[in-house]
Amino acid sequence: MQGTGGFINPEKVLEQLDIKNGMAIADFGCGHGYFAIPAGKIVGPDGKIFAIDVLNEALESTRSQAQLESILNIETKRGNLEVVGGSKIPDGSVEMVLLHNVLFESQKKAEIIREAKRVLKPGGTFVLIDWLTEKNNIGPQEGWRINEEDAKKLAVAEGFAYQKNFDAGEYHYGLLFNKA
Repeated sequence: MQGTGGFINPEKVLEQLDIKNGMAIADFGCGHGYFAIPAGKIVGPDGKIFAIDVLNEALESTRSQAQLESILNIETKRGNLEVVGGSKIPDGSVEMVLLHNVLFESQKKAEIIREAKRVLKPGGTFVLIDWLTEKNNIGPQEGWRINEEDAKKLAVAEGFAYQKNFDAGEYHYGLLFNKA
């Protein structure tokens, strides 16, 4: 199992999402590929994963792990999710955006959500996972955590339709939205 410090199980999260062979998915804030690698396996050779991060070392780690596991459908891109077009993904080109453990790091939460909306196809799925605020003794101590209800309100305010919550583990919440 790939991990994110043992706090979240990407495979368990991904199996709750309606990911199909051949899908195009953007992994915003891909880190070291914790979600991009297993998602790349699920979408198969006809699918595509855009792994976006601001840190070159994270992108290099994702590239290396993908090569090690012979996963050829992951494209890494250095990007700034806080600006329109910052992901470098064309408008309306992916069926799903994964946004995990990113919002707590930014004061520009609405901008990040707008970028997710921009790259999604109509009817696309927006997956938002972040740290529970009530477990603030676990996980990152710095940053600007956003509670589940405020995250939901923010995504809805940016034009997403709330679908449901899903199990993202003991220390995170998981929210599923659709682009209208």
